[in-house]
Amino acid sequence: MTTNDRPWEPPLAGSEVEHLTGALDRLRTTFRWKTDALDTPALQARVSTSALTLAGLLKHLALVEDHTFITKLTGHPLGAPWDTAPWDDDPDWDFTSAAHDTPDQLYALWDTTVQRSRLRRLVCDLIEEYGRHTGHADILRESIDGLTGEDPPPGWRPKQPDHP
Repeated sequence: MTTNDRPWEPPLAGSEVEHLTGALDRLRTTFRWKTDALDTPALQARVSTSALTLAGLLKHLALVEDHTFITKLTGHPLGAPWDTAPWDDDPDWDFTSAAHDTPDQLYALWDTTVQRSRLRRLVCDLIEEYGRHTGHADILRESIDGLTGEDPPPGWRPKQPDHP
């Protein structure tokens, strides 16, 4: 098995930065695998009494990526779609508004947000955030179609939605 089969694996030897970004990329990849290739009903599925959905987690983590690498790092305000969201009326807008987004919109938002924030500082905050929410995604995805596992299988790549 080559590293091309598992590009999300952190390096066995490397610098501190390589290990931290490797750990974050492994969590990002596992999260994306847990949310991949689902339709709207599956992305909206809930477990028990929790309001948490995979759609909400996709949108929330896209917000966290932008907030971390735009606002915290540069001090700049967030752009679309975050800048026009009704945060005062709905502080959980990132989670609740995801119910109105298509799978393609959610995957495109998360994928492009992650691409913008690669290899920058503040990765420790994101490692913690992804660690928490990837555990949530484990539970939600298993309840949808039984998918389990710690890492994607060798050679896995995300399904590519039709980006606008």
